[in-house]
Amino acid sequence: MNILVYRWNSYNYIDIIATFQSMGHQVDVIEQELESYDEDESFAARLHGILQQKNYDFVFTVNYFAVISGVCQQMGIKYVSWSCDSPLLSMYHKNVFLDCNYFFLFDKTNYLEFKGMGVKHIWHLPLAVDTNRLDELFAQDTMDKMQLAETDSGNASKHSVRDFAGGISFVGNLYEKNSYDELETRFPEYLRGYFDAVMEAQLNISGGNIIEPMLTADILERVSEYFELKKSKDSFSDLGLVFATTVLGFKTASLQRQRALLALVAKFPVNLYTNTGGDTLLRVKNCGSVDYWSEMPKVFHYSKINLNFTIPNIKSGLPLRIFDVLGAGGFLLTNYQAELPDYFEIGKDLACFESEAELVEKCSYYLTHEEERQQIAKNGYEKVKNCCSYRKRLKFMLEKIGEE
Repeated sequence: MNILVYRWNSYNYIDIIATFQSMGHQVDVIEQELESYDEDESFAARLHGILQQKNYDFVFTVNYFAVISGVCQQMGIKYVSWSCDSPLLSMYHKNVFLDCNYFFLFDKTNYLEFKGMGVKHIWHLPLAVDTNRLDELFAQDTMDKMQLAETDSGNASKHSVRDFAGGISFVGNLYEKNSYDELETRFPEYLRGYFDAVMEAQLNISGGNIIEPMLTADILERVSEYFELKKSKDSFSDLGLVFATTVLGFKTASLQRQRALLALVAKFPVNLYTNTGGDTLLRVKNCGSVDYWSEMPKVFHYSKINLNFTIPNIKSGLPLRIFDVLGAGGFLLTNYQAELPDYFEIGKDLACFESEAELVEKCSYYLTHEEERQQIAKNGYEKVKNCCSYRKRLKFMLEKIGEE
C-alpha cells in the first residue's frame, strides 16, 4: 500500500510509521503546523496537490483533523484516524460523518458514543508498544555502561548512562498551569463551591467519570457568563463537553497527581520527571524532563515502581503510558480503568489502586516484595509483547479497512 501520513507532535508516530514500513508498505510524510484542525486553506491546497500527484490508498493521522477529512472526501481517498487522546474535541465536527473516514478509537466509551451518533466506519482499538525498539535501547544502554566502567574518566559516555534508578517514579504532566485556576477568581462563591465538590467526588471515584453529567443546564447557564465557548462554525461540541474536558478535567488531574505524590513522599522517596514545574511538592525529587525515546523507557525499566494516573477525561480507555511502562519491563501501579481487565490480569501483569490510601499501601507492599514485583513486571512485559504490538494493532486496522 501507499500511505500518506500527516505527522504532528504525537509520540507514537515513529513506531507507527516504522511498523507500516516493516509490513511492506510505502509511507510518505507531510508535516505542517495548522492554523486550525478544522480549516486551513493553505494546508488543504497543499494536501490536495500531493494527493493528485500519487495514488495513495489512504491518508493516516494520529487523532482527527476535519480539514484532512474534507480534502480526502473531495478526492475520493480514505482517511484513517487512530486516537491517542480522549475525548477528541476535533471529532465533534460535521465532517466526522463523511464516508471517507475510518476511525479507530482507544477509549471504548468514546467509540460507543460516536457509533451511537451514526458514524459509519468506526472501531475500538487500544494503543500499543514496540518492545523490540525498547529491547534494542536497553541492549545499547548495557554496552554504554560497560564502556563507562572501562573508561578512566567516564566523560565520553556520561550523558548516555544518566542514572534513572529509583524507588517510586512518576513521569508526566502535573497540569499546574490550568484554565480553572485562571477562571476561579472570577466565579461567584456558589460556582466555586459546586466545582470543588464535583472534583472532590471525581477524585473518590475509580474507573468512571461524573464531571460532565454534573454540569446541569442551570450550572452551564451560569458558567457561560464567565467562560467563552470558542469553536468553528461546523463544530457541534457544546459548553458542557468543552468545560468538563479543558477546565475541570485538567484541574482534577492536577489535584489527583499532586496529592498522591505528597501522600507517598511522606513515607517513601519519590522521583518526579516532568517539564511542568513540581517545585511546590516539597521533598519530591524533581528530576526534570526526560526524552520520550531515549530516556523515559530507562526510568520505567530501572525504577522499582512506576505510577500512572489516568486523566479523568479518558473515561474507560488505557493511556499510552500503561503500554510504555510495561513495554520497558517496568513494574506498573496504575489507577483503575474500566478497560484494564479486558487486556491485563490485575495483580499478575500490573498492580492497581482505587484510592489514595490504597496507593500508599500498595507502594509499601511492593517495595518490600521484590521477587513478586519483578515477576509482575516480567508478566506485564510478556503480555504487551505478545498481545499489544503495533504490528497486531495495524494488522487489525488494515483488515477492517479492507473489509469495508
